[in-house]
Amino acid sequence: MEEHNHAVNEKNERRTLAVIIITLVMMFAEIGYGYFTNSMSLLADGYHMGTHALALSLTYVAYLLSRKLCNSERFKNGTGKIGILAAYTSSLFLGSTGIWIFYEAIKRMVFPLQIRFEDAILVALIGLLVNGVCLYIMEYKNDIQKEKKDYNYMAAYYHILADALTSILAIVALLSGKFFNIIILDPIVGIMGGILILHWAYNLIKNTVKILIDME
Repeated sequence: MEEHNHAVNEKNERRTLAVIIITLVMMFAEIGYGYFTNSMSLLADGYHMGTHALALSLTYVAYLLSRKLCNSERFKNGTGKIGILAAYTSSLFLGSTGIWIFYEAIKRMVFPLQIRFEDAILVALIGLLVNGVCLYIMEYKNDIQKEKKDYNYMAAYYHILADALTSILAIVALLSGKFFNIIILDPIVGIMGGILILHWAYNLIKNTVKILIDME
């Protein structure tokens, strides 16, 4: 249904742009401090946030294209699948990031580095706060009943939700290392973050492919 709640989609488009800006700022902060503090969990969270920035950008571009091309005669069945294609593409990048995090986490287990826990914990807490703000801005729960077919927005929301969960894992690992000297937990959490990313990527690929090929 090509004309399903365009007003809701335009509102989602504006929300997505706001969240992209916030996510990019925090992504660079976490990656920079992750290298500075030698924290694998913080790096995993930062790069994970980077994949969400990419996914959100694809979501935003899909909205722009769907809106600008909605009256084009070249799309006989409408532009609804543009958003689905964007979600599918973002899931491929997401899976690649999960594999990279696995590699980095295993390398840190073999060659551990000194972690500056105070700085890393502070940035991780800020990252979690930013994720909470982004989830509030997107207000997915309020719109899901109104717009059940906006898979593009649905994928973007769950990317942010997964990022918030990864932030929580990073904080737990850093606190355990600082107060209980469980240093090994940091790369372990990196591995857990990689599993979370790969799990999300698999589900997103599976669901979007079914829609793209009209599979029941």
